[in-house]
Amino acid sequence: MSETGGREKFGSRIGFILVSAGCAIGIGNVWKFPYLCGQYGGAAFILLYLVFLLIMGIPVMVCEFSIGRKAQHSAALAFETLEPAGTHWHYLKWISIIGCYLLMMYYTTVCGWMLDYFVRQLSGEFVGAGPDEITAGFIEMLGNPGEMAFWTILVCVIGFVICFFGVQNGVERITKWMMVALLALMIILAVHSVFLKGAGAGIRFYLVPDFGNLAEKGWGNVIYAAMSQAFFTLSIGVGAMLIFGSYLGKDRSLTGEACTVTALDTAVALMAGFIIIPACFAFGIEPDAGPSLIFITIPNLFAQMAGGRIWGALFFVFLSFAALSTVIAVFENIIAFDMDLFGWDRKKSVLVSAVLVILLSMPCVFGYNIWAGFEPVGKGTSILDLEDFIVSNNLLPLGSLAFVLFCTRKNGWGWDSFIAEADTGRGMKFPHGLKWYMTWILPVIILIIYFKGYYDKFSPMGTGVLTGWMTFAAVLVVFILLCAVMNSHSKHKI
Repeated sequence: MSETGGREKFGSRIGFILVSAGCAIGIGNVWKFPYLCGQYGGAAFILLYLVFLLIMGIPVMVCEFSIGRKAQHSAALAFETLEPAGTHWHYLKWISIIGCYLLMMYYTTVCGWMLDYFVRQLSGEFVGAGPDEITAGFIEMLGNPGEMAFWTILVCVIGFVICFFGVQNGVERITKWMMVALLALMIILAVHSVFLKGAGAGIRFYLVPDFGNLAEKGWGNVIYAAMSQAFFTLSIGVGAMLIFGSYLGKDRSLTGEACTVTALDTAVALMAGFIIIPACFAFGIEPDAGPSLIFITIPNLFAQMAGGRIWGALFFVFLSFAALSTVIAVFENIIAFDMDLFGWDRKKSVLVSAVLVILLSMPCVFGYNIWAGFEPVGKGTSILDLEDFIVSNNLLPLGSLAFVLFCTRKNGWGWDSFIAEADTGRGMKFPHGLKWYMTWILPVIILIIYFKGYYDKFSPMGTGVLTGWMTFAAVLVVFILLCAVMNSHSKHKI
């Protein structure tokens, strides 16, 4: 095991890239991205998405990598290590700690759905099934607490067993093979999809921009959708990338590594579209089906396809690997938090964290059956929706804002320290001329995503008292965060 000062390190650069990309590559790439393309005009949406990845996603990822590599700790101790004396940036670590736990409280359940559907496809359950039968099968799965709990617990066991063996022998070794298998499956499925009879219309829709379609959807809606997807797809904001920076050596500059990870993440998202959209056009299925696309629309598609049983099983293996790579990465964060905060060894941290995550995942499992009557954020919502809202609409943007401010504020780590760490090593350097953009413009973009998320979540419920109170709460949280960090005064810079 390669270590510096007792800290575990990645065994190779490719290991770091694949593990970091595995963390970024998740359900959002292979599920949300294709249906957003379907909803917002295909290629035109993709162009906007790529622009926002460049101006927003990559800079925040470089901030996370830089903080982690310099601090040599997880987010649990990174702020304490780097903050000037007398400041209070370390309070922001709770965004990362709570965010990772909350994310796994529902992500493990959704990953369990993927494994469940792989077995269903492989068993031939959907062969010859009609749309009503497939829809009923999904509803039946959600309504069965035993089945849901089994797959969720299995996901937790797989993830924590891998993490038990450490960074090199567990996380890096398994994730590398998982990512290679994911990329191979993706290519096989994409080639099969684009050669289906009638897939040409889907390929044109996916590759040829239609700006007239964007005008119909509303430029503001499309721009925000592209912006938010570019922001959320990289798993930035809760320290998930920071921990991998702490396992990285000093031989490569971090901007180039962030660009490589982002490019791999984007390639998977684009290839997922090549798998789904041409196949949808080939079989006359709408590609803008929304969240039901994976578990209702796609099984219908494979039910009509020659050899659909095998192709469907491969597709859900692909999805399972994408989800599991994120689970393993975030589990590693949770384990590192315990090791840093309490001084535990890896074995104790794995055992305690595994029990805790399994127990905390059960509310999401029961939210579709035993506790189905609980609708926390509006009619028809579940506990998963509440947990996802807290993470996606609150902790991810607030955490990203905290990392950017910490790297640019004079009373934080500071621009000069950030640049020095980001540029250490061979490779692409961070543009020094972006200081003003990083200090003022990027935080505003993140705040727009944060507040617009609240508006979209609650305005459909009416513009009355609830929307007003939730918006007030969002403003108050940001105000407290900004006051806490901007009014901190350092006695001296480290």
